[in-house]
Amino acid sequence: QVQFAESGGGLVQPGSSLVLSCTTSGIAFGDYSMAWYRQAPGNQREFVASISLGGINKGYTDSVKGRFSISRDDAKNTVYLQMDRLAPDDTATYYCNDRFGVLEWGQGTKVTVSS
Repeated sequence: QVQFAESGGGLVQPGSSLVLSCTTSGIAFGDYSMAWYRQAPGNQREFVASISLGGINKGYTDSVKGRFSISRDDAKNTVYLQMDRLAPDDTATYYCNDRFGVLEWGQGTKVTVSS
């Protein structure tokens, strides 16, 4: 049974940085391309960033390009999301999943950007 444990969210001011972590269990982590998604209140869940096997290829939705960076540590079964220059529009609950979002979702970690 796959489990995702997201952490690192919080309440921050605009322009701040956060690092989100997602530790996985129940899957052969190194065999999966991974991704971060987010869901703002009243909105559907959306793709944020992805990282391929071995971390060779990375992709981002346009709104976070140049501000967010995804990485992975296969030895720790963990995927990270470095978020810089956070803006109020980044307020959402953040989730990790495989690249296609087909595995069971975790609880997510809430990020609130507000002055």
